[in-house]
Amino acid sequence: MQTNSQRFLVQPSTRVEGSLRVPGDKSISHRALMLGAIAAGTSHITGFLPGEDCLATLAALRSLGIEIHQRDATTIDVVGQGMHGLVQASHGLDMGNSGTAMRLFMGLLAAQPFASALTGDESLGKRPMERVAKPLRQMGADVQTLNGLPPVRIRGGAGLRGIRFEMPVASAQVKSAVLLAGLYAAGETTVTEPAVTRDHTERMLTRLGYPVRRAGPSVTVAGGGNLSAARIDVPGDLSSAAFMVLAGCLATSGELVIEGVGLNPSRTGILRILQMMAARLRVEMAIDDGGEPVGRVVIAPSRLRGIEIPTELVPLAIDEFPVIFVAAALAEGETVIRGAEELRHKESDRIRVMADGLRALGVDVVELPDGARIRGGQLRGGVIDSGGDHRVAMSFAVGASRALGPVKILNTANVATSYPGFVTQARGIGLDIEAGPDE
Repeated sequence: MQTNSQRFLVQPSTRVEGSLRVPGDKSISHRALMLGAIAAGTSHITGFLPGEDCLATLAALRSLGIEIHQRDATTIDVVGQGMHGLVQASHGLDMGNSGTAMRLFMGLLAAQPFASALTGDESLGKRPMERVAKPLRQMGADVQTLNGLPPVRIRGGAGLRGIRFEMPVASAQVKSAVLLAGLYAAGETTVTEPAVTRDHTERMLTRLGYPVRRAGPSVTVAGGGNLSAARIDVPGDLSSAAFMVLAGCLATSGELVIEGVGLNPSRTGILRILQMMAARLRVEMAIDDGGEPVGRVVIAPSRLRGIEIPTELVPLAIDEFPVIFVAAALAEGETVIRGAEELRHKESDRIRVMADGLRALGVDVVELPDGARIRGGQLRGGVIDSGGDHRVAMSFAVGASRALGPVKILNTANVATSYPGFVTQARGIGLDIEAGPDE
């Protein structure tokens, strides 16, 4: 992993225009590798995200005995070994900065006949893992955390049994981990969500031929089935596109088109929220081949207005809330965010880090336990610390394009975990941004 000794320097700009295609979806790339590994046959993956998080998953699977060929940075062949083809790694599996990788691997490895150890970087070491460990233990797995945090140790060899699990907090990572363990469990495993979360795992299981039953807020799988290899086309990551969508909204002239982006309904909360804030954007669906819906988003300069964000939309945009914080800071009026306590358990405490950064740029912010009240207006120039959080860094980089003076954003190296090429693409559409070492 890189050290976090990099920074962005952003100067004000006004015009955003052009057409671009953002990198592949990170959530789908993780799942394509993992499910491809336990399918029978070779799965061909296109549009893979070659960011550090997904490369950590790729390296871990190779350590577990899976043959993976990279034709190029975004084209991958995974030679699946079937449901019982993983082998014990000779060392601990390093998840880097990826909470998704660690939590999904907990589910995948819980039923294997061998022991596993999962580690990560300093940031990942502060993220809660008991939310996954507890339901896995209910299934019979032997999973240990360090006071609820990584590293995670799995003894292996336990026979799992299906459970009915009602998630206390909406989390696609927890849901996916339990479903992955359920593939190996005796009987049925049912997960019930308190609110809709992204359904990439369910869609990909179906695409690889594994029966999934949905009934309202519940998803059920029966253990003992098999997956068959398939072609998996990873669409552009809507979470990455969100930064560029915001850039197009904040501009005073120009039109931006984002092509080939994933438009899964469980992910489009960010677009719905921005539209409620009066963003001038148009969504055009292109294809839905039974896997992931894909299309294009067209964005025009907008005069955003503050709103009270409906709590039911929060889980559908949980990763994009740094973008929403910045949009609120540059909107007319007040924006109220509630029901987003989960933001405190991401790569950083995103509520605190975003509130601190906005205040440093002159914004009136009241931090709440589960969100914030943000009085919109203008950003002034200044220096902020992203807390090493990639989404915080990119959100402030876009917002800084409309600041009154230059903005320096510290600790930006982790942008490479999810959006390699962010600076190049941002400059290509008109933002005045430079990356360099911290001085």
